[in-house]
Amino acid sequence: MWKNGTINGYAYWTKCFENGSQYGINEGRISKLAIRKDGKLLYNFERGLDFNNLDAEGKKAYEQILAMHN
Repeated sequence: MWKNGTINGYAYWTKCFENGSQYGINEGRISKLAIRKDGKLLYNFERGLDFNNLDAEGKKAYEQILAMHN
């Protein structure tokens, strides 16, 4: 259910389910996602987007996370 890792210096934590849901990102499997860089929280989704302060490189990491887990 919980998965974490690092992509290009961006650390992430996700909560993924077997099936997609209306509460997931793009109605997908990820219901929670936090992305940090250098200890600073840049993106947070918890059954809805809380905030997104990702730069261009962070957006690439975000897309990779979705491709792997959503």
